[in-house]
Amino acid sequence: MNKADLLQRIIDTLSIDLDVAQRAAQTAYEAATAEENIAENKYDTLGLEASYLATGQARRMEEIRQARAAYQQLLLREYDPVRGIQVSNLVTLEAEDGSCQQLFLGPEGAGLKIGQGEQLVTVITPRSPLGQSLLGKVEDEDVSLVLGGVRQEYRVVQVC
Repeated sequence: MNKADLLQRIIDTLSIDLDVAQRAAQTAYEAATAEENIAENKYDTLGLEASYLATGQARRMEEIRQARAAYQQLLLREYDPVRGIQVSNLVTLEAEDGSCQQLFLGPEGAGLKIGQGEQLVTVITPRSPLGQSLLGKVEDEDVSLVLGGVRQEYRVVQVC
């Protein structure tokens, strides 16, 4: 999958996520403001809980909106071996067991998975431990990471 197609698929996925979040926020808002959810005593917290949920959904919606805007404005840059891995690079890592994974270093939206099978690309950001470790690395360079007390070693196989 080329980076331009990947970028469009990320934007499309975020647009779908935003639509789902908007509907969830609207449902939570309606539950929070429904007349039947007005508290009748101090132990009746359904309306209060629904308002907390609506606030959280609205916050999530704004995060998705900001992530989508960041990708809509993202300039795809070619890999420059002098600068090493940077935001907008598509990276293939090989683990010690020989398994490979493709990662897209993006500005937002960490954890998004685009595609399936061998075409699966996971979005990471420079704020993640792996993203921080990858910044500035070049092809054939090793990356080590300690997660949960376990050291993991990867080799940068390809960058574009």
